[in-house]
Amino acid sequence: MFSRLVQAAERLGRRLPSQCAICRSWQDGRVCSDCLQRHAPPRWRCNGCAAPAPQGQPRCGRCVTHPPAFDHAVAVWDHAYPWHLLVERFKFHDALDLADTLAQHLLAAVERYDAPAAIDCIVPVPLSARRLAERGYNQAWELAWRLGVRLGCPARSDLVLRRRETPTQVGLDLAERQRNLRGAFTVPQPRGADLKGRRVAVVDDVMTTGATISAVAKALRHAGAQAVHAWVLTRTPSA
Repeated sequence: MFSRLVQAAERLGRRLPSQCAICRSWQDGRVCSDCLQRHAPPRWRCNGCAAPAPQGQPRCGRCVTHPPAFDHAVAVWDHAYPWHLLVERFKFHDALDLADTLAQHLLAAVERYDAPAAIDCIVPVPLSARRLAERGYNQAWELAWRLGVRLGCPARSDLVLRRRETPTQVGLDLAERQRNLRGAFTVPQPRGADLKGRRVAVVDDVMTTGATISAVAKALRHAGAQAVHAWVLTRTPSA
């Protein structure tokens, strides 16, 4: 029933005019086709970490020598203008009106570059209790449950918990981020049975070095997950 209501709302939204969140022109969607053509050129990405990679190269050099803890990654855009502004509005400024559009673009990228039918459940990167209280919502969960509805796949916010507050990651390199996140995530013992042999997609808004999703992936694998995929809106090109 809930899935049908979401789909009906999407059909209605496509028939109503909307202002493009980037150029402010009146279109039939929150991101217009002109802005997509102008700001989202085709980009070959490493299938290990979703960083930009040379055309035809399946894995970047870093993923060849130091594979991430997750198996496969998909990103929609580079974390650059104008997409980083949309993500920041969505994440920090209560722009939940962007959630449906962002989830639709993430789904399109997943269907293009991954195998969503093979995923058993979708998990958002969890926020700490303090940050969740400050923000009022978890942007990763807002994406995850919408993807779950569209894919007919359960989205679970109870499978991974952040068990301690961590300092901000801004300005830290990969090794520093990894140390910062060591032991930050856990799977509650009663939930471990729900992950045995499962293929899990972890959803977040931005991937900078992959340290956060790698930490979540390690917790999921420790609990018995068979495979972990990373699905994000934007990827920092220079990380």
